[in-house]
Amino acid sequence: MKASLLQKARAKYQPKLPNGLAGVVKVREGEPTQSVGDQDEVKRLFPNTYGMPVIEFVPGEKRTAMKMNVGVILSGGQAPGGHNVICGIYDAVKHQDPENKVYGFLMGPGGLVDHNYMELTDEYVENYRNTGGFDMIGSGRTKLEKEEQFEKGLEVLKKLDIKALVIIGGDDSNTNACVLAEYYAAHNTGVQVIGCPKTIDGDLKNDQIEASFGFDTATKVYSELIGNIERDANSARKYWHFIKLMGRSASHIALECALQTQPNICLISEEIEKKDMTLNQIVEDIASVVALRAEDGNHFGVVLVPEGLIEFIPAIGRLIDELNDLLAAHGSEYKDLKEQEQREYILAHLSKENAATFETLPNNVAQQLSLDRDPHGNVQVSLIETEKLLSDMVGDKLEKWAKEGKFSGKFATLHHFFGYEGRCAVPSNFDADYCYALGASAANLIANGKTGYMATVQNLSAPATEWKAGGVPITMMLNMERRNGKMKPVIRKALVDLDGAPFKKFVEHRDECKRNTCFVYPGPVQYWGPTEVCDRETRTLALENAAKK
Repeated sequence: MKASLLQKARAKYQPKLPNGLAGVVKVREGEPTQSVGDQDEVKRLFPNTYGMPVIEFVPGEKRTAMKMNVGVILSGGQAPGGHNVICGIYDAVKHQDPENKVYGFLMGPGGLVDHNYMELTDEYVENYRNTGGFDMIGSGRTKLEKEEQFEKGLEVLKKLDIKALVIIGGDDSNTNACVLAEYYAAHNTGVQVIGCPKTIDGDLKNDQIEASFGFDTATKVYSELIGNIERDANSARKYWHFIKLMGRSASHIALECALQTQPNICLISEEIEKKDMTLNQIVEDIASVVALRAEDGNHFGVVLVPEGLIEFIPAIGRLIDELNDLLAAHGSEYKDLKEQEQREYILAHLSKENAATFETLPNNVAQQLSLDRDPHGNVQVSLIETEKLLSDMVGDKLEKWAKEGKFSGKFATLHHFFGYEGRCAVPSNFDADYCYALGASAANLIANGKTGYMATVQNLSAPATEWKAGGVPITMMLNMERRNGKMKPVIRKALVDLDGAPFKKFVEHRDECKRNTCFVYPGPVQYWGPTEVCDRETRTLALENAAKK
């Protein structure tokens, strides 16, 4: 692998560690915990890993070397900083004993099941410090949920004398880590399982996890791109840009980018759901802003659209829930039918209300909602061109208004979808530090005999040396939800809090941004320069932590 000049320079950056991890580490345990919901059922499913205390690492006095080989898995979509988590694990494991080994399971959880692995070495790890991507060991979306998978994994873990496995992933991957930890504990295998919170979507967040890693870098990358587009829009003054942003289950990315760039419109899925808005109401609201700006001679603007918007429109959300259950139960009957036959099959099997909603959707959207689900049983909303759907419908609405004498402006559109552009960016200073600390926390959880925990780092608005590292039982984050037609234990996703400080800050300036051009151009992610530029956390995190004080 040939390194770029940026990568060579960036490799010299030394991530900062919290004081609790910088020297000899001691464990401070809190009170016993319980799950966020369905306590009796979660406790029944996880008798060996339920109720454990939250842990904080504090400076200690006496160091005891620990023999421990560790396995690492990158699971799911990429997020900036994943390599630094592995580097943090590697350095902490080697600090325990230079003879300790770290193994990377290749291409995700499938590498564990298929016994596809490599030993990580000093020379190899040095190539990936402070770099983006997951190419160090690759990632994959194999779900660890079957006993035969657990047993196949155990074979190679025993063969390599691996004491613990670290799974770096999002809410579903960490749910699977919790299931695996329980299985290995119940069968007295001696193998520990630790999770790390990763997702650029920002929806793996709670009282113990202030932010999932990658969110900081990705939103800075997207905000730079949005700012560039805003500047272009303000220069050419002839296009409305509809920009779809990643975030299937929550609108954290869209909200953060709106706080950074101040577009004319940013749709927040959670607000649309709470207001019980229809697709037509959303379209009418956008068209009204276009018309308002046209009155001032401004035939341009920027609209941010969260990827998962379509699922949050209540009528469509109810339709999707029924479609999920229908396809889970009768997918084998449905999948080989021709397109028109599929439509007829769905209409014949839906409730009257949902069938009526299905019939009102444009054919391409209805077809997308009817396609195969992702591995977690969800609609593949990234395939639905929501930004084009909205702009087409807005165009139709404005055309109708023009005939009625209510609109005399121009409406030309351009479309963008920012997703992959942010997933593998070089991590910001914040994510480089945060991820390295998460890796070190994971290694120290292992050294202290813990299993079924997620590594955590808190107090993230303070300087990195003042962060508080530790771990939280994954069972504490679980509740029961319907997946693929069955009730399963899963980590509850964090949605945008409409009573929270970030959303309230956004609302303060929303009306002004609709009519006026209030664009902000954040510029690129900075790696060197003044602290207030380079080490600044996201607006979301800053506002949330300020509200706690």
